[in-house]
Parts: sequence; structure tokens; C-alpha cells
Amino acid sequence: MKRRTFLQGSLAVCLGSPVLAALRQERLDEAGAVLAQATADGQVAAAVLHVRQLEASFTRAFGKAQTEHAMFLLGSISKPIAVTALMTLYDRGEFKLDDPLKKFLPQFTGGDRDQVTMQHLLTHVSGLPDQLPENNDLRKRHASLVEFAEHASRAPLEFVPGSKYQYSSMAVLLASRVAELISGTDIRQLVDRAVLQPLKMEHSAQGLGRFKLEDMVPMQIDRAAPEAGGGDPTAKDWDWNSPYWRKLGAPWGGAHCSAADVARLLAEFLQPTGAVIKPETARLMVQNHNPPGLTPRGLGWSVGPTAGSTGCSEKTFGHTGSTGTIAWADPATETLCVVLTSLPARAVQPHPRDLAAIAVAASAQ
Repeated sequence: MKRRTFLQGSLAVCLGSPVLAALRQERLDEAGAVLAQATADGQVAAAVLHVRQLEASFTRAFGKAQTEHAMFLLGSISKPIAVTALMTLYDRGEFKLDDPLKKFLPQFTGGDRDQVTMQHLLTHVSGLPDQLPENNDLRKRHASLVEFAEHASRAPLEFVPGSKYQYSSMAVLLASRVAELISGTDIRQLVDRAVLQPLKMEHSAQGLGRFKLEDMVPMQIDRAAPEAGGGDPTAKDWDWNSPYWRKLGAPWGGAHCSAADVARLLAEFLQPTGAVIKPETARLMVQNHNPPGLTPRGLGWSVGPTAGSTGCSEKTFGHTGSTGTIAWADPATETLCVVLTSLPARAVQPHPRDLAAIAVAASAQ
């Protein structure tokens, strides 16, 4: 495969001079070549790259990803999807960002817990942990999301709400539990009805939805994080590839999507149409809500240059997943980048997803 012809014709609508267009094409070829080499070497079993720049877009599948519509376990890119579903209730006036969590979960009270607000949950400053100490035990006995939420609601805070930043999957879980209580709908069904269907994300599901386990790309589980069963030969019944985990639809990591569908979500925030949430709410979600000195966060989204890849602007928003995924949008260059792989993020540094995404960012300069 010749690098310069790898994406031939994929950006026929490139803007600018022929020289600039050729440079962009070369850098996009680099992104594709990274994933082509990684899959050819066996480092990555499956990957899909989706890029959109201005009005041009393309999608390419690699390795064992049999089609461009291959569905991957997103990991934490699931979080902005679940939060978007929650924010449809915000648009209906069902909650406010400064509402205390105890308004919806009365058991979440006492001491600093009374101070935790919905905004704290969505911006990772609540004081809640990322994973529960009993995470593996819960997964071993196939606990439901409600049971996970019950444990999370009893978890002690690690700092005064709003005083520090600490990435927290359990905060997103409790925010999603609020969405369930308000809507009277399971988060898997709410995501499907409120986000996936309106955006025509036809190769996506929170959990398995209407799909089967064999429709999903298997993870290279041997180098996964310990909380996902990595390195534990007894975890086959609850690791990332297990029917239990794939069906659970954890709002902090259990969504499945194709790369093009993830791009549909990004596009709705890059150029809001109101298909899911009000345009002003979409803009609110990709603005920084944390005070100076704390890691910038939108509502469910990472924001700022670190939300993307090297070379992205301050306006960038996006997310990564421990399953080996990355997705970002840079309004400054009108570029969307989605790289989905089967290789866990912690398996190797630099990860092929990151190298490919860096090449995409460079192509937009």
C-alpha cells in the first residue's frame, strides 16, 4: 500500500491552494498509514478512522474491522453521550445545574455531600472517586447499574466539592441515575430515544440494544486496565468482552458506536442544529465550567487544547476512552477526528490512536 495513494480521492473538496491541499493529503495519509501499519504488525487487531474537514469527510477500516460501520466499545466517550441524554431533561426544565444531588437522591446527604451539585458531577469536581473500591466484586456478581449507583451514592467524598478536579466515572453514573429517576426511563433506552435516534446514529447502542455480541469488535483484553479485568484470567465472565459488560450499558464506558456515528455526535456540538438539545445548551456543554487552577471541563466533555491532539486550538472539545478510542472536534479548523481501536489505551505509549489523531490535527494547520 503506497502512503500517498492511501486516501486518494477522499478529500476531493479540499479548500485552499493545490500545495496546501497536497500537504493536507500527505498528513492524512500519515494518519491512515499509522493504523495500517499497527494492524499489519498485529499490534492493533481492529481500527477505524473517520475524519471530516470542512465539507469533506472519509472513513477507513483497518485489520479485523470488516466494514467502516464496525462498532467498538467506546469506553469513556460513552460519558458525553449519556450526559447529552441527561441535558435533554435540562432543556425541559426538569433540573438546574446548581441543583443539589440530594434533591434527586435524598440518601446523598450529610456533611460536604450536601454541597454536591449536578454541575459538580458533570465537571468532575464532586469529590467522588473514579471507580469504586468494590468495582471488581460488583462486576464479578453481575451487579445492575442501579446497584452500582447505590454503592456510589454511599461512597465517601475525597475532597470538598468544587475545590479540586478528579476524574470520576461514578459522578457520571449518579448523574445518569438522576436522568433515569426524572425520566422514568432506563439510561440505555433514554440514550437511544433522546440521542441516537434523532442523530440517526444507526450503528450505535448504549449496551447492546438491538444488536448482538458478535456484531461488536472484540477488545484485546489482555492489556486492559485492572478494573476492566485486564491481567485477570478469572475475569472472562465480567471483562470488557463479556456478555454481562457489553449488555450493561454503563454510562461511564458501555456505549458501542461506529466511528462515523461518533462524528455525528461531535458535529451536533460543532454546528448545533437543535436535533437533540437546544443550540444554546450544546454551546454550554462545550464551555469550561471549572474555576481557574482546575482542569478545564465542559459538561460531559473535555475542553481546551488537551481535549484534542497536539496542535488543536483552545476551542477544541472531545473525549478519549480507555478501550483505545479518541474523538475530538476543533471549531477553529472545522475538523472532526474519530479513531476507534481494539487496543486498550494503557497497552502502549504512544498509542496508535494518538499518533493517527496527531497527524489529523497537523493536516488542518
